[in-house]
Amino acid sequence: MSKKKISIRTSLMTGVSYMVPVIVAGGLCIGIARILGGYDVGNAEGTIGYMINQIGNASMSFIVPVLAAAIAYSIAERPGIAPGLVAGYLSTEIQAGFLGGIFGGLLAGYVVAAVIKYIKLPKTMQGLMPIIVIPLISSLVVGLVMIVLIGPPIAALQSWILEIMTSLQDGSKALLGSIIGAMMGFDLGGPVNKTACLFANGLLAEGIYGPTAAKLVGGMIPPLGVALSVLIARKKYTPSEHEAAKAAFPMGLCFITEGVLPFAATDPVRVIISTVAGSAVGGALTMLWGVESQIQAGGIFIVPFMNKPWMFMLALVIGSIVTAIVLTLLKPAAPPVTEETEETVELDIDIK
Repeated sequence: MSKKKISIRTSLMTGVSYMVPVIVAGGLCIGIARILGGYDVGNAEGTIGYMINQIGNASMSFIVPVLAAAIAYSIAERPGIAPGLVAGYLSTEIQAGFLGGIFGGLLAGYVVAAVIKYIKLPKTMQGLMPIIVIPLISSLVVGLVMIVLIGPPIAALQSWILEIMTSLQDGSKALLGSIIGAMMGFDLGGPVNKTACLFANGLLAEGIYGPTAAKLVGGMIPPLGVALSVLIARKKYTPSEHEAAKAAFPMGLCFITEGVLPFAATDPVRVIISTVAGSAVGGALTMLWGVESQIQAGGIFIVPFMNKPWMFMLALVIGSIVTAIVLTLLKPAAPPVTEETEETVELDIDIK
């Protein structure tokens, strides 16, 4: 038996380090595709832009599974990869987003650690542990928890939020815009974000275009604001975060909110507070100023097709500045990663 220290913070940082290349590859491929084929490149089958866009979308679909698998790997080493991938995939399927992926990855790692510690087979059957017993039990436990305990509440939450937003449709435009923007900046692809997208897209189909502009600005502000915070307060961020910010900026311009995930995964409270604040301001301003978009996605490439492009850009700049200021004020200087500054959990693990 060997004793291994397990730190939640270290696990999250490991997850981010594995996730960043996936985000960067996918996000930049999508950006290049839109440069080559425009905002509607996803429908231009047979073109080079379409193919590159497909590659980018494929990469982006692995973000949460890779995050969860890497978190589980940092806790339980190689045996944690399979259940971590299962947890990440199911998190995507039930639309739990990166927060669900973090929970699933931690759950997978600790379940594997518990299986290794408490389930003992005769020596003649020890070879079955890494190839059958550990992956089977851990994947079943993690999968059932994600489907049975996490999935239904998320579906109920989405339905409840959608009802509330529908009831606000005839109220203050600025209030509705701020709510749409805040939801876009909250869980960055999770159930709240997806509900805002669903609501805005539904109204778009009915010929109501203002909420789509609020959705767009709310999704673009988080990575732009965080990148701006890194630029003005470099000492508060690690070298790896400096590199992540370089990719976050162009991804934000392309309406790829996932560019902020490397920051949100390791410091969710401060980052989410900041992104919600900036996105809420941006969404409120677009609705208040009557900005409308008849195109549901595309980022900076569709701004010229809006009815008030310059007002949209002004709302985008103001919201990004708000996110940058709030995050810069909230975030402490980046501390050195040491055993003394991390809260650890010790488990006895004997990993073959």
